Amino acid sequence: MTTTDYEANSNVWSAAFPAPQPNQDTDLLRQIGFIPRLKEVLTLRQVHGLEHATVWILSGAAHASISGDNRNQASKNSDGLGGLSTEQGFYLYGQVKTSEVSRAVSEALRRIKSEWNLAVHPRCGTNLSVEIVLTAGLAWGAFMLLPKGPIEQLLGFGVAATAAAQLTPDLGRVVQQYITTAIPFNLEVQDISVVQDAWGRSAHFVQVQWIE
Repeated sequence: MTTTDYEANSNVWSAAFPAPQPNQDTDLLRQIGFIPRLKEVLTLRQVHGLEHATVWILSGAAHASISGDNRNQASKNSDGLGGLSTEQGFYLYGQVKTSEVSRAVSEALRRIKSEWNLAVHPRCGTNLSVEIVLTAGLAWGAFMLLPKGPIEQLLGFGVAATAAAQLTPDLGRVVQQYITTAIPFNLEVQDISVVQDAWGRSAHFVQVQWIE
């Protein structure tokens, strides 16, 4: 995607909320750092954003628009890639060379600080969680409001599931932007290596450290 395209989408990011600031998490730690595991949570959000940006770069999506049909196509291009974020870094799954991962991580870390939409990915597990919660909530509402006959209840569940599927992409994007990911202003890459995860799967692990 071109820089202009990303800047346009970044403006959407900051339209309703303040734009991400380089010192926002550092300042937050100084103010309320006494909260247990706050730093770990902030680190995980930043790692999650870097993970998404790396997948975008590897899929080639950073050189095409990530809105509309192009966003969907870019997501398909990354079907062979997956990630899992931790407080120490993230696992990257898929058939990709270490040199390509290193290049993508470096580019992602550089570009995401101005191209904020790189932190959001349509295949993130956040979207699945949002859809499950929406479906359950809407289905419960239908159950309470509609007659208790089996046909009415079945129709109500169908409407709830359909509505949740329609709402999930946009709502999931918002949840990612403001809750589950953050711009990695405080991260520095320490190492990239091929490892076995806890389930015995081979993956690249991108180890990071927090910097002020």
